[in-house]
Amino acid sequence: MVAAGEPVIIILAAGKGERFLASGGTTHKLDALLHGKAVLQHVLDAVKASGLPWHLVRPEGGTRGMGESIAMGVRATPDSPGWLILPGDLPFIQPASLLRVAQALKAHPVVVPHYQQKQGHPVGFQRHYFAELVGLCEDRGAKAVVREARVQSDVLDVELKDAGVVQDVDVVGDLGEMEGASSEDKKGREC
Repeated sequence: MVAAGEPVIIILAAGKGERFLASGGTTHKLDALLHGKAVLQHVLDAVKASGLPWHLVRPEGGTRGMGESIAMGVRATPDSPGWLILPGDLPFIQPASLLRVAQALKAHPVVVPHYQQKQGHPVGFQRHYFAELVGLCEDRGAKAVVREARVQSDVLDVELKDAGVVQDVDVVGDLGEMEGASSEDKKGREC
């Protein structure tokens, strides 16, 4: 059971996955199998294990881009105190990372996770950024919102020990690399 006042994880699963298909994929990247399970299912399992509330954005026919998907998810959860924006193509994301960003979001308006100095996901936004998030459209994601938040000194950068915050599936080769990762590597990552 999640305590009241927890941010909602917005899982973005509405993209067309065109780069994946162009690289030889025979299915949508989120439906592609990784260790015998769909990429999106790996993400959903981590989200469920975190215990945080969540909302899946996967409308029939997709959206015109990440910005529209973010806006749809935030608009669908207007009473949330905040949101963790999580692309559905990060199959190795750890529940502890989601919880770490959610915890930091209680004291900071925007939280950006990093792994070895590389920016990752989920990026967290307090309710203060509702208008900016629902105003996103097409393929313009929340980078501009984060940039503006940095100008306002509203961003906390959090270094995590979870490579899963940056390991996404864009092309078929990414799956091959992930399949080759040892299960010990996957189990050893923590925040």
